[in-house]
Amino acid sequence: MQQSPLLFNPIALRGLELRNRVVISPMCTYSSPDGSATDWHLVHLGQFALGGAGLIFTEATAVQEHGRITHGDLGLWCDEQIAPLARIVEFLQGHGARAAVQLAHAGRKASMQRPWYGNGPLDAADLARGDDAWGVVAPSALPLGEGWLMPHELTVEDIESLKADFRAAARRALAAGFDVVEVHGAHGYLLHEFLSPLSNHRTDGYGGSLEGRLRLALEVAAAVRDVWPQERPLFFRISATDGLDGGWSVEESVILAGRLAQVGVDVLDVSSGGLAGSATAARIKRGPGFQVPFAERIRQEARVTTMAVGLILEATQAEEILRRGQADLIAVGREALYDPHWALHAQRVLGVDNNFGDWPMQYGWWLDKRAQSLMPATPSPQAA
Repeated sequence: MQQSPLLFNPIALRGLELRNRVVISPMCTYSSPDGSATDWHLVHLGQFALGGAGLIFTEATAVQEHGRITHGDLGLWCDEQIAPLARIVEFLQGHGARAAVQLAHAGRKASMQRPWYGNGPLDAADLARGDDAWGVVAPSALPLGEGWLMPHELTVEDIESLKADFRAAARRALAAGFDVVEVHGAHGYLLHEFLSPLSNHRTDGYGGSLEGRLRLALEVAAAVRDVWPQERPLFFRISATDGLDGGWSVEESVILAGRLAQVGVDVLDVSSGGLAGSATAARIKRGPGFQVPFAERIRQEARVTTMAVGLILEATQAEEILRRGQADLIAVGREALYDPHWALHAQRVLGVDNNFGDWPMQYGWWLDKRAQSLMPATPSPQAA
């Protein structure tokens, strides 16, 4: 008897059930004029709900205005940003998906260009467009690189304010109706900067030893969990390794994963790299599923639920990851930009839906009729 595909088996996380294991990964579009969601975000995210995904993430959503990566980032630093996101949440949920928000602070990688303008420090051309620079913060006064802004080293008082702002953003996410919150601790942004010994040179309780470097990530996760309802899951995105000599390691990620689970994190979203450059892996050969081994190791050694991400392109590839026990959820990013109906197409590849029954009625009825009309006619007995 053929097994039903795991990719399309529902999964329960606390009191939430997802209709399948397909997750649309957080993907920045840098298209908000003031931190609030617009019609762009409604259509961009809404297409993935129509396309059959189980859980859909917003892009990185800043908890402080100066914690944005660029001038185009979404935010939840004020109450006025709740209603535009609530509109999107309502649409996603109304079409069978669940809605997730990724709460973030860019740290020393804030105040930079949108990627299509150069993906580097703001320059004269950006200033001419009205994209003025603002001050950035970090665990230590170490710039990202030559030409980048020198960050202000966060004081303990600053850190307390930061934790309060993560907590406040989580409350706003709840008011907007989100089903899942994720804390962004990867890709060289602020929480990752505290984790890595390459960017954290502090000598107080938030630096030095592994325990000190873990402290802020754990405290932020605990602060969010404290205000996030117990029946709703909390995710945490990590870079499993810096991919740089002397940097954050997979072994440390396993330890962090276990500690995060103790403070109430339900899913580890396992990415990699980004500390010293763009939000992608460094010194790690990129190929289909190149980050899956990190998710597998953390799942096995820390005994936590993991989400795999990184060039997961095909339905059969995603199914094999789940069958092998390498991860529990599959995050699809740029492949979903290429094919917003990735999940529905994956169903057909894996033999789950052969009559377009899970497609929106407005699409599925027509596609099924077309499929029937294209089927070869069965020869009549007389013709035989």
